This record gives sequence, C-alpha cells and structure tokens, in this order.
Amino acid sequence: MKTIILASNNAHKVAEFQKLFAPCGIEILSLKSMQINIDVEETGATFAENAILKAEAIAALTQLPVLADDSGLEVDVLNGAPGVYSARYAGIHGDDAANNAKLLYELIETPLEARTAQFVCAIAYAKPNEKTQVFSGVCKGHIALNTDKEGGFGYDPLFVPAGYSQTFAELGNDVKNTMSHRAKAFELLIQSFS
Repeated sequence: MKTIILASNNAHKVAEFQKLFAPCGIEILSLKSMQINIDVEETGATFAENAILKAEAIAALTQLPVLADDSGLEVDVLNGAPGVYSARYAGIHGDDAANNAKLLYELIETPLEARTAQFVCAIAYAKPNEKTQVFSGVCKGHIALNTDKEGGFGYDPLFVPAGYSQTFAELGNDVKNTMSHRAKAFELLIQSFS
C-alpha cells in the first residue's frame, strides 16, 4: 500500500482525505500520527502558493511524498474575501463559529441573489527531489442567510452549492465528497497517479 503524508493538523480534513483515498489503496497519514509537530506558516498570496509551502516543507523534513491543500471561500461581493484568510477570518485560526458569524455580519445587507461565492481548493503533491504538482478545484454556490444548520466544518453550514437548496452541512459528507472543491482537485490528482 502506498503511503502519503497529509500536511495538516485538521482532524476533519485528515478524515476527509483518508475517505477519499481509501478506494485507491493509498494510506493517508496525518502529521500527528507521524509525530510531526510543526506548523508551516501560510505566507502565500494564493491557495496554490500556501499548499506548495506546506507540502515542500514536510517533504524536505520527512523525505516522503506529501500532500497539502489550502482551500477557502471566496465571496464575490466581498471582492474574494475571506480567500486565503478563510480559516482565520475572524482573527483566531480555526474558530468556525466566529468566522461564520463575521461572514454573516459582512453580508447582513446583501440580498440572497447577490451572495454568490465559490469554494476553492489547491492540492500540492510534493516528493523529494521532484517538481511539486498542483491540482485545483472549484465549487460554485451562494451563502445562506443564516447558519442554524448542524454538521460539516468551516463554512459548510453557510455554503449552498449551485443546483442545491441545502448547505454542505445539510447535504452531509457523502454528497459533499462527490462535488466539492476538494473532490474536484482530488479527482485531478488521482488521474495523475494512473
């Protein structure tokens, strides 16, 4: 079985990648399971730049193949914000409730039809002494008027994908994993293995 490290400390993201890769016979190991306790600073201006920074840093450290993703939400009326700052939009990294509350506040006077948005994902695949590859995916939709939905993580309780009336949180992981930004980037990544 092929083993790849996922450069993430986000338990939700690790579980999502493990589920996506399981049918391919690829084992995804987290930084925690590898006892790697470093946090690569995301100083890139784009999702792709941040994914490359993380993947290459961990690949250099471990001399093993590494996947890293950077993903987030871009809201059109906010000129693409929160963008690369999605995980720390309200100031504290990973505070989903605060990030969602801030986003809703920013959109308080924006009608539903003007709340268009997209989730973007860039996955970097780094191997020692090889050129890093990047695979990108986008999922278009809009931001709901409120966040009384349960489930999911990040902006899942607010994001309604195009063609649906339910948020990612309501649709659940099985549906989300068929059409999410990460699933689309993942599909391109898997094609590169064949």
